[in-house]
Amino acid sequence: MRAAAVALAVAALLTAMAAAMVTTAVQQTPTIDEPVYVGASALYLREHDLRDNPEHPPLGKLIIGIGTEAAGVRLDRSYTGPQEAVGQHLLYASGNDPGRVMLAARLPMIALTLLFGLVVLAFARDLAGTAAGLLALGLYAFSPDVIAHGSLATLDVAAAGFVLTAAWLLWRARGRPLPYLPLAGAALGAALATKMSTLAAVPVLLALAAVPVWSASRRGEGGGTAGKAVLRAAATAAGVAAIAVAVVWAAYLAVDPRLRWTAPPGLPSIGGLRGVLAGAAPFPRPYRDGMRLQFGFEDATWTGFLFGRHYQGSLWYYLPAALLVKTPLGMLALWLAGAAAMVSVRWLRPAAPYVLLPAAVLLAAAMAGSRDLGVRYAIFVPLFLAVAAGCAVALPWRWTPAAAAALALFVAVSSVRTFPYYLPYSNEAFGGPSRTHLRLHDSNVDWGQDLGRLADRLRDRYAGRPVWLAYKGSGVPASYGISAADPLAVPPDRVRGVLAVSDSWIDKADPRILALIRTSEPIDEVGHSITIYRRPAAGTR
Repeated sequence: MRAAAVALAVAALLTAMAAAMVTTAVQQTPTIDEPVYVGASALYLREHDLRDNPEHPPLGKLIIGIGTEAAGVRLDRSYTGPQEAVGQHLLYASGNDPGRVMLAARLPMIALTLLFGLVVLAFARDLAGTAAGLLALGLYAFSPDVIAHGSLATLDVAAAGFVLTAAWLLWRARGRPLPYLPLAGAALGAALATKMSTLAAVPVLLALAAVPVWSASRRGEGGGTAGKAVLRAAATAAGVAAIAVAVVWAAYLAVDPRLRWTAPPGLPSIGGLRGVLAGAAPFPRPYRDGMRLQFGFEDATWTGFLFGRHYQGSLWYYLPAALLVKTPLGMLALWLAGAAAMVSVRWLRPAAPYVLLPAAVLLAAAMAGSRDLGVRYAIFVPLFLAVAAGCAVALPWRWTPAAAAALALFVAVSSVRTFPYYLPYSNEAFGGPSRTHLRLHDSNVDWGQDLGRLADRLRDRYAGRPVWLAYKGSGVPASYGISAADPLAVPPDRVRGVLAVSDSWIDKADPRILALIRTSEPIDEVGHSITIYRRPAAGTR
């Protein structure tokens, strides 16, 4: 009966998460990055051509392509535009239903996100028991950021989930190296074949891969000197690395078995240690050129927005600050309690390097980056720290179970209250999702996802009025029935009627947009990401 109750609880949590993600996937129009990945996935599977979206490895896009192929998406093989336009052309100019295509592309990532929930459950249960597993899964299932990005056809959650899976398998390999070490290598390879930012976790995970052999040597198993033990541990880590590299090669060869490749135009020349790494890494040339593109992005100057401040460049504390805004308060408390438990409870300490260290290294690498564009760059934090938070049940206080349950309930209530607007979520201390745009921008709040909702609002409330639209996104307004003019193409005094503005446009402090909204009256908002203004008639102020 206890096992049945646990299974029922797990099913209920994953069903609730699936319902939230599917609802979000149905209601949201394409975000800025999604058409690029959808278009690339179609070219990979139909044309076996790796040239599109070379800055990211192919595995995540192949997973996305499972959905689009099942939906029978039409591909215009004669179109040869840039990668930013390929997906738009596929969605809006190739005879496809964009809503159907996007849902089909998102469903495989939704399924993968749910599977990673089982990894969270198993990892925490292995560390601290069934109650810890259920608590960890509950935090994962109600995480607004995981729901938001797990319901999109993007790469962030997939990459983070594969790293988490590798860490869990390495923990299991402590007592049973086979089959867990090879499986950990495969999971690490899947992470590397999905997103290059996971390279930062490689040294940590390979060091952890050597732990079982080293521990066995310290226990006197296997015989030999300390030097031989070091060699065996190094060989084990090398074997895991070799499997990971093989998975990366397999992902590229699955797209093009002949691995035809022409370097993209404008490939940056990267010097120093980064250039050596890109040149010597044991990956296919397209991967190494993708590394150069990513290094080039890091060398560029990007704009950011934090707590009402628009700035050029990056802030080292941006991601911690953004996580503070966008993480439920109860979840923050349980993260801290779980991390404290892992370092203070004696029998949990051996697990701390497997949970806390990969998250810390990946966060440090992301904080050192130049793109302050959203917590999706740190989406691994709610995955790893959900496992850590589950270990809070091990704290040796009588009131620990009740406090953990109360905080988990607080998380669930906060998450349900934001339904179905998970992308712009912020916690109660920062005013909730309606106030997120005052503190953060881009994929934290407005990623172009509400074009369809805007079309419904204009049709229901503002039919017959002239509409002006400043939209930041990849959707095509006319495809959703929006007939709007560009307010930046005419003098401000000619912009009259209804003005709809993506909040990221406002946050970017474009002087043309600011001049318009200063003389406009806000009258409505859509999805917490688009603000609607009333423009004065001619001759009025």
